[in-house]
Amino acid sequence: MLTITQDLHDRIVAHAREDHPDEACGVVAGPVGEGRPERFVPMLNAARSPTFYEFDSQDLLKLYREMDDRDEEPVVIYHSHTATEAYPSRTDISYANEPGAHYVLVSTADTDGAGEFQFRSFRIVEGEVTEEEIQVVATY
Repeated sequence: MLTITQDLHDRIVAHAREDHPDEACGVVAGPVGEGRPERFVPMLNAARSPTFYEFDSQDLLKLYREMDDRDEEPVVIYHSHTATEAYPSRTDISYANEPGAHYVLVSTADTDGAGEFQFRSFRIVEGEVTEEEIQVVATY
């Protein structure tokens, strides 16, 4: 299960809406080994595409060095889908290389009639996708 604060949830959704019609992407880092997302790090979609996202390699290297210096790890890796449901695509699955991370997808398309967006979380390990429950809390 992903437990995330309302503030982080809202910041991810806001980033997805701001970058629409392009896909948004980013990371929420947290203390190594605790599984608690804390530090919101919106990233630039280097692909600048409505159907694909790609972290800029220099930005990603800088982020991983920062996380290493701060004893952090990527707890949440998020991106948006602008025209489809919030479910990992084949490309998303092939790029998922952090087995301990929660992969959050936000859809800015109203694909299910439930509103403007969907916010879903998945574990992706060795190509296997498992949806998980999300608990949104005021604070940890």
